[in-house]
Amino acid sequence: MTLPLSGLRVVEIGQVFAGPFAGMILAELGADVIKVEKPEGGDDARQMGKAYLRGDALNFHDFNRGKRSVALDLKSAEGIAALHALLEQADILIHNMRPGVPEALGLGPEETTARHPRLIYCAMGAFGHRGPLKDRPGYEPLLQAFGGLSSITGEPGGPPVRMGSSVVDQGTGMWTVIGALAALRQREATGRGCVVNASLFETAAMWAGQKAAAWLNQGQVPVRHASGHPDFVPYESFDTADGPLLICCGNDRLFAKLAAEVGHSEWTADPRFATNRARLANKDALLAPLREVLRAKPRAEWLDRLVAAGVPCAPVNTIPEMLAEPQAEAMGVVVSPPGEETRLIGLPLSFDGARPQPRAGAPRLDEHRGARFAD
Repeated sequence: MTLPLSGLRVVEIGQVFAGPFAGMILAELGADVIKVEKPEGGDDARQMGKAYLRGDALNFHDFNRGKRSVALDLKSAEGIAALHALLEQADILIHNMRPGVPEALGLGPEETTARHPRLIYCAMGAFGHRGPLKDRPGYEPLLQAFGGLSSITGEPGGPPVRMGSSVVDQGTGMWTVIGALAALRQREATGRGCVVNASLFETAAMWAGQKAAAWLNQGQVPVRHASGHPDFVPYESFDTADGPLLICCGNDRLFAKLAAEVGHSEWTADPRFATNRARLANKDALLAPLREVLRAKPRAEWLDRLVAAGVPCAPVNTIPEMLAEPQAEAMGVVVSPPGEETRLIGLPLSFDGARPQPRAGAPRLDEHRGARFAD
């Protein structure tokens, strides 16, 4: 397939996750992504875990597939000159350097865009590009905590919990890509690039936006609901005889179908359970007998019955179970770089029915020194 960003050139000065993840998205969409790494060891993600392939950790291979690597000492005049030579031919610069480092290197947004006026300059920070914490570095769990996400994750009455995926890092990478593509569209009209800022804090705040809106507009303090939902009942995970099952009754019609399948059609006539608002007020009285019924039969049996009845439900899969699902195979979510046995999750989108595939694996450090970048 012809990839939509073919012909686009990106320079990435990325470390660990958010910056490299943005670069990986652009590379998988067809852009030529040149990864600039420090000569001593390169991206820290190369050592982020035990050696997997060619001495680098698996995480590095996941975040950096399809890129080219050039090692430059940006503390030297020669390295800075080489970087500017790359930027002369680039459409987008992505970096997640620590706050203050770009300015110390003479690579701040104002001076860089003045020298390269068509460049889309994308900078990622921890807490944002202004404010009292703008110079403070940060990591995923710190920003999940600071941004409120940990406070709404976990069991009711339990401690705050970090979400299992790096949603803040990955989300910041995604927002950066969205901003860069929007800026490219603007450049078509103006002929000039611009500065795109994103941060882990802003991403965390956005992911917490629904809960924040409840506080801002209704004074409602969010509480933890485990797998449940604050506005629907029943709408959570239940134990069956052999594994957890998530059931989502988003309206009274679906609840009636559930009640019939579990042998309690009378619940729909009970004023405590007849409407969703009534069920919210009498949640414990409903869920206790429902849990008892569901524990009596295997998960597969409940799945077959509830799906046939039109009740939204799903097994609470482990990662191996998710990957073994026929739907995962049908959708082709697992991809492999050419010539490698490494299996990774592909981009979650398709063009004319086809998912973009990795064009290459992750590069060795400085693998593409001397390659032609000016054509």
